[in-house]
Amino acid sequence: MDDRIRSALASHGATLQSVKRLHGGACQENFKVELSIGGAPTTLALRSDAKTSLPGSIRRRAEYAVIQAATRAGVKTPAARWLSPDLLRDGADAYFLDWVNGEAIGRRVVRNPELAEARLMLAEQLASTLAKLHAVTPEATTLPLELPSPSPAEAALATLRAMMDVMPGAYPAVEFAVQWLAARVPSEREVVLVHGDFRTGNFMVTPEGLSAVLDWEFARWGSPYEDLAWISVRDWRFNRLELPVGGFSKRAPFYAAYARERGRPVDEAAVLWWEIVGNLRWALGSVSQGERYLSGEQTDLELIAIARRNVEMEFEALRLIRRGRLD
Repeated sequence: MDDRIRSALASHGATLQSVKRLHGGACQENFKVELSIGGAPTTLALRSDAKTSLPGSIRRRAEYAVIQAATRAGVKTPAARWLSPDLLRDGADAYFLDWVNGEAIGRRVVRNPELAEARLMLAEQLASTLAKLHAVTPEATTLPLELPSPSPAEAALATLRAMMDVMPGAYPAVEFAVQWLAARVPSEREVVLVHGDFRTGNFMVTPEGLSAVLDWEFARWGSPYEDLAWISVRDWRFNRLELPVGGFSKRAPFYAAYARERGRPVDEAAVLWWEIVGNLRWALGSVSQGERYLSGEQTDLELIAIARRNVEMEFEALRLIRRGRLD
């Protein structure tokens, strides 16, 4: 592996010093790369296609194009460079990212004392980030992503059903919730570029606030409400359930900042619908993570631990349905 990386870097006038695997990402292969460019020490991240991934995850070649579009839109995310086919192994694309400092581990983001002031700023900073991202539309930008058909909401339901079809066992709570969603599909049909996994744990935070948005592997054309709701899925609050936006904020400041940046109000009924979708998506996604371990294709014990969370997401989806409104 090191020889391939060394050769790829040399083609860009860089010299490899060291490579270290990074842990904490459950889907793709990530590394910290120390190198020199023109004699100047430099640190980059390397991101490569994994042997297996979750349903809905895009390939690194498409992710590279998405990051470039997000960067052009003013989203604070590390710049991607040097797209490299077959870098770690044949058939696996990879690219390098500028290194960004900060804390990304969710439980630390929501609790570490040194980030207390940053948490007060995060709702507005993240809302502004989403508004910039959601200004990217398929009419104005060409990306290797499929358009949702016939609408983002109906495509989301089809995705849930497809995930259920390949899951082992039966999931009656999910089936009930999907039927409830199908009877209440939102009329809103706006299509924008969405991050697809916009939540605590996928952005870097320093004492000064947001430093970067990470992990674009679930980016797609979709509804802006997908991102607005996903950050409040139960698991992404990291046991701070009283702070529904990522475990660090109430809803009102987040939605108000987003509405101000985009110049349109946030429909909380649409957020509710998509938040139920999000909890179901992660209930099934967590089971898929466990299957990656049980199949023998991955040996990371974190994957089997993630699978145990599916019942929490099922409970949250049913709780929201019974409540009929956001907290």
